[in-house]
Amino acid sequence: MKFAISAALLSLTGVVSATSIASRQGCPQASRFGNIIVSPTTVSAGDSINISVDLTCGVKNFGIVPQFLDYSIEVPAASNNGFQQPIILARRAIPAGSLSDSFTTTIPHGFFVANSNYNIVLSNIYNINGTDGSPVLVRGGVLEPITINV
Repeated sequence: MKFAISAALLSLTGVVSATSIASRQGCPQASRFGNIIVSPTTVSAGDSINISVDLTCGVKNFGIVPQFLDYSIEVPAASNNGFQQPIILARRAIPAGSLSDSFTTTIPHGFFVANSNYNIVLSNIYNINGTDGSPVLVRGGVLEPITINV
């Protein structure tokens, strides 16, 4: 009888693991930090831009529950001349249990360089358990390319 129970538990564990693996496979690696949508993707300083993020994949499949969402305009490292620092658009704390964030902001009159590549970067700042079980804030992120007319 003990063997039957153990076999049943192992079988159930296998099903749970297979389900967990399948759900994570349906959730691309970068999506664990959020799926970002930016509109419009071609802008000028002073224009409004809409940003929305779906956090479902990370929260439900990886347990990544954001404490803060930071949004910035950044130049990819390969294109950066060393003088273009990230421009912070917003830091947002979303309500507990929320699986999305959405807002409209204005592209600031920053020092943009003609023909430069730019990205809207989402930094998802969330807690993991430290070696003693205490919370440790870590960051992961995704980006969406945009064009800024100069």
